[in-house]
Amino acid sequence: MAAPRAASRSVVAMRDAGSDPPALIVADPGAERDRLAAELSLLGFPSIVRTSGSPWHDVAAWVALVVVLDDLETAARRVEQARSAPGFEPVPLLWLVRPDAFAHVPDLDGSDDFIGVPYAVAELGVRLRRLRRRSGHDDPDLIHRGPLAMNVATYHVTLLDRTLDLTFMEFELLKLLVRSPGRVFTRDEILARVWGYDYFGGMRTVDVHIRRVRSKLGQDHAWLIETVRSVGYRFAQVHP
Repeated sequence: MAAPRAASRSVVAMRDAGSDPPALIVADPGAERDRLAAELSLLGFPSIVRTSGSPWHDVAAWVALVVVLDDLETAARRVEQARSAPGFEPVPLLWLVRPDAFAHVPDLDGSDDFIGVPYAVAELGVRLRRLRRRSGHDDPDLIHRGPLAMNVATYHVTLLDRTLDLTFMEFELLKLLVRSPGRVFTRDEILARVWGYDYFGGMRTVDVHIRRVRSKLGQDHAWLIETVRSVGYRFAQVHP
């Protein structure tokens, strides 16, 4: 059990640092897995690893991709379990299939794409980037911050699998904070950027709207908006 706990801590560290979403490698320890992790790093995908026999749905909401190089039958059961976890369904999954396992490819209902082993690193990179774009991680209109997703073009906001019903000003306030996680905005800045320089309302307007947004995030996620005493507010530095 030590390995899964260590992997979970690494995910939390990357999430809190605001680094790029990692790829989850599902594979047994060995040279193949080490080489895959090194190749993904060169392709611009930081990675964490789990074996197919270990649970990994707990990190699924924080990853951008899942790459499976392992026993297909065991991994398929894990995918079925993980797909039911909040936040995992939109995460694209790529299978690396060995020649002796191609007969089982039609049974990979939980996969989005597959590539044969051995593979060309350049092709792997192209497939992963296409999957990431299809999942919305590279869409400039979409902002992903941990469990929160905002579409700035459609004004649609989801928290895990729940749609948030925000007013226009609540949306603009949340968007301002979400676009710069970790940055502290003073109440003056928020008033100027969201309500405009010609707005004559007082600072209480900001506090009231912050409370409303936190209420709609819910008790379990109100912490996403942090108060910096005597200064203002910021969005927590969660994983993009």
